[in-house]
Amino acid sequence: MASLNVGSLGAYIREQRRNAQYSLRQLAEAAGVSNPYLSQIERGLRKPSAEILQQIAKALRISAETLYVQAGILEERQDEGLELRASILADPLITEQQKQSLLAVYDAFLKENATRPSSPTADVAATPNTHREDR
Repeated sequence: MASLNVGSLGAYIREQRRNAQYSLRQLAEAAGVSNPYLSQIERGLRKPSAEILQQIAKALRISAETLYVQAGILEERQDEGLELRASILADPLITEQQKQSLLAVYDAFLKENATRPSSPTADVAATPNTHREDR
């Protein structure tokens, strides 16, 4: 298990909070933690537990795993697209249903590609245009 990187974790939480257009007080309330405690986390002065990270992630609508990776609790797995998922979930311009739809499509593509031995670029080049009408 990697060591907890409190400073960069706090900066990451602050960035996600700002992207979600939450004040510190609003996020603290949504996550069920005190305002001073969240402020200390963001400034890198406190080391939050996995449970607190999960509460913050839920309030920010990002995966808890994303925060665990940022905290150094989990190692990042390149094949899971954590940054993409975090960006989609943090986007304030689309609805929650749209976010879930995007993630479902992404997961379907990953699942489909996992069952194929060839590369994705080869599939694109080899796939005929089936949407074109034959004349």
